[in-house]
This record gives sequence, C-alpha cells and structure tokens, in this order.
Amino acid sequence: MCGRYVRRTDKQKIAEWFKAKNDTANLPMPDADYNIAPTTHQPIIRQSKETNEREMVLARWGLVPFFTKELSDIKGLTTINARSETIATAKTWREPMKKRRCIIPASAFYEWPKEGKPPKQPYAIEVSSGNLFAFAGLWDAWKDKDGHWLQSFAIVTTDANELMSRIHPRMPVILHARDYDRWLDREETERLPLDLLKPYESEEMEMYEANPKVGNFRNNGPEMLQKALDAAESGTLPI
Repeated sequence: MCGRYVRRTDKQKIAEWFKAKNDTANLPMPDADYNIAPTTHQPIIRQSKETNEREMVLARWGLVPFFTKELSDIKGLTTINARSETIATAKTWREPMKKRRCIIPASAFYEWPKEGKPPKQPYAIEVSSGNLFAFAGLWDAWKDKDGHWLQSFAIVTTDANELMSRIHPRMPVILHARDYDRWLDREETERLPLDLLKPYESEEMEMYEANPKVGNFRNNGPEMLQKALDAAESGTLPI
C-alpha cells in the first residue's frame, strides 16, 4: 500500500509541470509537504468537464464514494488505495474508474517493510531523475445531509517491481507522462486504460532509508528525506 508520500514543489510549479490550465491562486496549500498523510487535502490533476483541459483541485486523501450515507461509514485507511486488480469491478471503484480518473503529483513516497518486527525502518522511493511524477488516482464527490460537497481521491496500487519487492509486495502505480491524457480522458468509459496499471520500471527508480520519525505525521520537514536535505543544502534540489 501507499500510506505516506511527499510533495516538495509549490502549486504554481505543479500546475506548470502538469499543464493545469485553471487558476490555482486560491488553493490553500503549503509550498511543500514532506509527510503527506491520509485525510489531508492534497492537489490532484483531472480533466475539466467543461473545457476538457487539465485542472488542479484540492481533494481529501481517502476516497468517499458518492453513495456513502455518513462519513463515519468510511473506516480507517480502507479507501486511501485502490487495488488495480479489482478497480473495474468493486463497488467503491468501478464508477470512478469509468468517469473520474485523476493523477496525483508526488516527489517521493514512503514504505515500510512488510515483514519483520517493529520498529521497522521506513524507506523513501522516488524516480531517478528527481523530477515530479504522478500516481494514477481515482476521485469522487460526496454530498452530506446539509448539502456540502466533499471531493476525495485514492491512489491506485499494483504488484511491486523488482526494487520495491525487496521490502513490500505492493507499490503505487506511477504513470509515464505520455500516458497522462489517456488516463485522464473522461470520454473514454468503455475501453478502460487498465493496461497502464502496471509496475514502474525498477531501473528508473531509487530507494533509500528515510527518517524513522516519518511514522508520526506531525513530523514534517525536509529532514524526513535526508537525501533531499543534502540536496537543498547544496542548491541542487530538483522539483
């Protein structure tokens, strides 16, 4: 699963990188977030229903299906990740998979070994270029009894690649830039892009030990990524 990730780039650079066309000036988000946790509101990129252009909005991490009666019905971390194997058939995911796909900007993500006894050493994983990348995601919109809307998202996961399998059997789906438009296409509801839900190439990723303090979401700074801290001090921090 993916239960923590990193965004070390501000909203303007994210919008430029992913070619989002809407006005992001009023999105209330910090310039960087080194320990993104479930239930927080984070930027996602989706296709605008009105213009078909990419737009960036904030949404809650932990998808709340449109058919949910009460927010309290969503238990724990059950909807932060969507398994690719059941994404087209499971009640929670099948409608968002058809009509509400998104991409989630990230700079890195954390994972803890599946096996072994606590405390476990967390690892940080990123693409070798150091650039921003995007998880495949799903979003949905839910209206409470008072008529207030909540937009939310989940990260799609798949089998681990060779690198990730050293510590865990699952990993988030990372999309190549060439596949963004196809994944975001709201008009394509029959020929679903399920073939994109595969492990990212191991040779294009790197993994290293993260700060054990990342396990507490209140710890949030570049020191969670010692490598990122070293790069910042040398003036070579990539976006």
